Amino acid sequence: MRTFVVYVLILSTLLAGAVALVYVNLVESGDPGYAIIGHGQWAVESTLLTLLGILLGLFLLLHVTLRLLGTMVSLPKSLKRRSEQKRNQRSQEALLVGLYESAQGNWEKAEKTLVRHAANSGAPLIHYLTAARAAQSRGARELRDEYLRVAAETMPEAELAIGLTRAELQLSERQFDHALENLSQLNKIAPTHAAVLKMLHRTYAHLEDWEALHALLPKLSANKVMMEAEIKLLETETYSALLKQKAQLKDAAVLKELWKHVPKHIRAVSGVQALYFAAMIEAGAGADIEGDVREALGKAWDQTLLVLYGCIEQRGDAASAQVRFLEGLLSKYPEDAVLLRVLGRICYRSRLLDLAEQYLARSLAVEASVEAYHLMGELLAQRGDKAAASDYYRKGLLLASSEVVQQVEEHAEEASPVAEEPSSESGAAASPADTSEPPAEG
Repeated sequence: MRTFVVYVLILSTLLAGAVALVYVNLVESGDPGYAIIGHGQWAVESTLLTLLGILLGLFLLLHVTLRLLGTMVSLPKSLKRRSEQKRNQRSQEALLVGLYESAQGNWEKAEKTLVRHAANSGAPLIHYLTAARAAQSRGARELRDEYLRVAAETMPEAELAIGLTRAELQLSERQFDHALENLSQLNKIAPTHAAVLKMLHRTYAHLEDWEALHALLPKLSANKVMMEAEIKLLETETYSALLKQKAQLKDAAVLKELWKHVPKHIRAVSGVQALYFAAMIEAGAGADIEGDVREALGKAWDQTLLVLYGCIEQRGDAASAQVRFLEGLLSKYPEDAVLLRVLGRICYRSRLLDLAEQYLARSLAVEASVEAYHLMGELLAQRGDKAAASDYYRKGLLLASSEVVQQVEEHAEEASPVAEEPSSESGAAASPADTSEPPAEG
């Protein structure tokens, strides 16, 4: 209909232009001309100028009529379009107001404003997702879930965006099980999406599902979800946690199988090595890793590994080989208290009491330790020197108690940073530490 009206308007305009041109020429020439129109017995006579004037008037009338008709035809759509534009404008203004109120912490006001105008918005998804965040911020979890549900119904094609928002909100509320269920579904839709993988990593870490996190590591690396340094740190954390988890089983075969799958660059980390060696010793398989501990100590000096080496119980020639190996290290580190103490422990266990006493005495001369005092006490008690043994036991107990007091004080200082501020309260906060000193000395 609209196309027809346009065609008629164009044609009538052209005809009106032609008539007007002829009319002007007749007026300028001064000759009105003559025209007769007949049909059957009827005939109309007139000047040509008059006839052209009538035709021009009819053309103008037709033109105006058709324009009005076209306007009437397009009026409903025009009114609807203007109404939609106004609603969109109001919804955009409401979105800005909602974001502003949300930024100010007026959660409920922001939520109501956003939801009220969401249906008329060109971006209803933003309205509902922002309203869901506002609802959670004021503790309205049910409303949060309702807004997310409506968002999914309104824009089903935005499943990923809605799911990511839901998972983010669930994680911030520590709803890890719900977040995992949601993220597992998203992982099927977008298995390489960086945000999905990163939130899965966070969820598994919070749930301490180290097996799942271990399986996720290749994806995190392949899709460059994290920086290389972060990936290595996460690998170290994951394998360390897996070793601790498997250590509880006290099964050497399980530990060995896991260790075979640990990447070389992770196995080279001293802390990870220490976890594996400690777990194997606890599982009664210390002899199986004695050579590995030696090799690690030969590459890098590590007192933790040294202590673990001292916990590997050997007998006969194997024990003698342990002593010879440590004495070889002693030539490099003659004043190392830990090395001397470990040598004393192994000699004591091998019934080399004189040698054990020498090493323990040298260790205590360099640095006092509860273990060295205790070993000296046991050694002297076996020799029947009960007075000297009691003296070493007493010194060990005093050192242990002072270490405990020191740890308590350090923990108290970390737990109450306000006490460190220069105020009238600082003196009061210091008094418990003062009163705790006499027991440590006694």
